[in-house]
Amino acid sequence: MKIIEGLKAKGQTVAHCHGAFDLMHLGHIKHFEAAKKNADILVVTVTQDQYIKKGPGRPVFSEILRAEAIASLQCVDYVAVNRWPNAIETLKILKPNFYVKGGEYRDGLDDPNRGLFKEYEAVKSVGGQIYFTDEITFSSSHFINNYFNNYSESVRDFLKKFREKYSAEVIKQKIKELKSMKVLVIGDAVIDEYHFCRPLGKSGKENLVVMQYLNEESYAGGILALANHLAGFCDDVHLVTMLGSKDPREDFIYKNLKSNISTKFFYRADAPTVAKRRFIDSVFLNKLFEVYYFEDNQLPSEISAQVTGYLKQVIRNYDLVVVLDYAHGFLNAGLIDLISQEAKFLAVNTQTNSANHGFNLITKYPRADYICIDEPELRLATHQKFAPVEDLTKEIAAKLNAKKVIITRGHRGSTAYASGEFHHTPVFSTKIVDRVGAGDAFLAITAPCVAAGFPMDLVSFIGNMAGALKIQVVGNKSSVESDALLKAMTAMLK
Repeated sequence: MKIIEGLKAKGQTVAHCHGAFDLMHLGHIKHFEAAKKNADILVVTVTQDQYIKKGPGRPVFSEILRAEAIASLQCVDYVAVNRWPNAIETLKILKPNFYVKGGEYRDGLDDPNRGLFKEYEAVKSVGGQIYFTDEITFSSSHFINNYFNNYSESVRDFLKKFREKYSAEVIKQKIKELKSMKVLVIGDAVIDEYHFCRPLGKSGKENLVVMQYLNEESYAGGILALANHLAGFCDDVHLVTMLGSKDPREDFIYKNLKSNISTKFFYRADAPTVAKRRFIDSVFLNKLFEVYYFEDNQLPSEISAQVTGYLKQVIRNYDLVVVLDYAHGFLNAGLIDLISQEAKFLAVNTQTNSANHGFNLITKYPRADYICIDEPELRLATHQKFAPVEDLTKEIAAKLNAKKVIITRGHRGSTAYASGEFHHTPVFSTKIVDRVGAGDAFLAITAPCVAAGFPMDLVSFIGNMAGALKIQVVGNKSSVESDALLKAMTAMLK
């Protein structure tokens, strides 16, 4: 910053370019050269690895390698790795005379929802101008997808066929159409607490491992996280859940829910709001130990009657009802029957965890229009350890009269079923930061797609993309957003 201030004080003009530049190619070089023609000094900032949302396997090159490659160009005077997700703060600090983007970004200048619009506002606020270069353009994603072994052979084969059927623009338009859908989400609220620790070694006197506490973070999990995912795709999301009067944590929940989520909370006096405290190795992010704070006994009858009465009043007002069932004491048999009977379109996920293993099966729902569960949960529900997934999917679909089913299968991807046809989608990312919440994100983003009548091969693709983005995030620290999902899909389909 001081260097740039000194240069500007001497009367020199500064141009600023910003982007991922993964990988750098001739189009970028032409862009930099054109930017330098209108200024004395050219500064280029590159996006940090953690903020690049172009799908699995990206960036191909680390932020340091990308910065070093750009620094080797004669036309570039200074290079830095940007500290923020976008260039807004950097523009305010550098105060360049010119902010330079490629001509393909012009359309984003008039859209308040696009990042470029906000960057333009930042440029103007420091007295700078924005201009666009019209040099020859290429797509880094096209080169990476077609000439790098960025994906496994199964993914490359899948994408080759998928691109023939769907374009990024078609998918983008269909996802935009979800905004008007009215969605009711029902399920268990969870506060995910992550306590980061440093292992010190074995205790000298006891047979246990000693940890040093470093710091902690809390995230809105369970149905709260699902509602946040959904709220990035649908404008009207209504959340119904149970909190505990002993420690409701309402302020935290309200602070961590998106503004377009309306809420209806019920309270049970004999419990706290469910919290799951995980102790994490801060270096490798391995989970070491976990404690549940909850009461999973059946809902008191008077509270159950309140929930039943409320749902009877509102459930028919919604196009889609999404149920996320952890069996943490909220959804009892009476509520399940009511939801199954009254929902216009019902999407359900039941999850197996250490507190309910073998008890929380999808078969406790008499009906669902869309079922989304993982393979172990499917096998528990059908009591079949080795039978083919396809046979078990048909069985569970018939039992619940579900027309559409997706089975998530971890490293095997996902299997979608509808109208007697199966669609298999491979897993897109093998780099995992944290699996917590991946299934919730998959359900949240695929449920409105299924309710809107998307083809199931497309739904499975969208779900796998959402899962690939979600597992790059610690816990439920952030949601899968529509812009990030569309950007990642566009990059993969080039």
